Amino acid sequence: MTQQKQDTTATTAASAPLRVAVVGVGGVGGVFGARLAQAGHDVHFVARGATAEALRTRGLHLDSVDGDLHLPQVAVHESAASVGPVDVVFVAVKATQVAGIAPTLTSLIGDATIVVPLQNGVEAATLLADVLPPPSVIDGLCRVMAMQTAPGHIRHTAVTPVLELGPRAGQTLEPARAATLDKLVAAVKAAGMHPIVPPDMAVAIWEKFLFIEPLGAVCAAAHEAIGPVRETPATRALLDQALEEVLAVGRAMGVTWPERAKADVWARYDALPADGSTSMARDLMGRRPSEFDAQTGAVIRLARRHAVPVPVHDVLYAVLLPAATPAT
Repeated sequence: MTQQKQDTTATTAASAPLRVAVVGVGGVGGVFGARLAQAGHDVHFVARGATAEALRTRGLHLDSVDGDLHLPQVAVHESAASVGPVDVVFVAVKATQVAGIAPTLTSLIGDATIVVPLQNGVEAATLLADVLPPPSVIDGLCRVMAMQTAPGHIRHTAVTPVLELGPRAGQTLEPARAATLDKLVAAVKAAGMHPIVPPDMAVAIWEKFLFIEPLGAVCAAAHEAIGPVRETPATRALLDQALEEVLAVGRAMGVTWPERAKADVWARYDALPADGSTSMARDLMGRRPSEFDAQTGAVIRLARRHAVPVPVHDVLYAVLLPAATPAT
């Protein structure tokens, strides 16, 4: 084969559409799946019940700050078993559902598959790697403000989607999976989103956790949106103390925080829409299933494990637990 033919083959392979499974079609899964499908990738949505029915009959609707989109026909599966092996698995269910759904994903895994968790906690990749082939599971997180307003209908209100992904601590990707990661990064960028492969995914995940968990817990406890919480001195101080506690737990877990970690979070908080909220706060305030245990519960568990005092989180956990406990 001539060098020119070799180059042409490599270019074609790099630009070939990815086969993607999106497991969980809420705000996050809906946004990333829709944009990749719009860009021409072979996207398969794994959903159940009313969401599956809406996707089959009406397609996927995305109302977005980056431009509205309607995909009238999408590939919908009520079981991952009917999809077959894919290049990329986006696990976009709530963090509390990860352990339960992991065994159902085995049929999606091929020799070059990468599994990307998109949860708002710090434990999802470990839970997935306990069940799926560990080399297939990498670390991932996303930044986007989006919610499902009705089955199959997603509202994306702020932040052009950011996807951070890369090997887990101590993980070296096999060449085939490293190539899939490179293709996914290129695909996400070409679809108008922002991919990032940071040097240390553990730090990146804890930085996301530092941003999302204290704000979600305090907004839920106050029954208020972001604006009133950050502008009221007492709740602003409470939020600051909650941030300090997450920093302390992260340090106990071996996280080397950037010097400006808390200052950067405050800068982002102060730039958020005043009427905005986090998904955990919305779910708790609406008495819906939430990621409370995977976020605030995780702070409590990890703090106990490492003997880190977290008095603010002790109170937040106690105040919010009744709303997070399903009625019997």
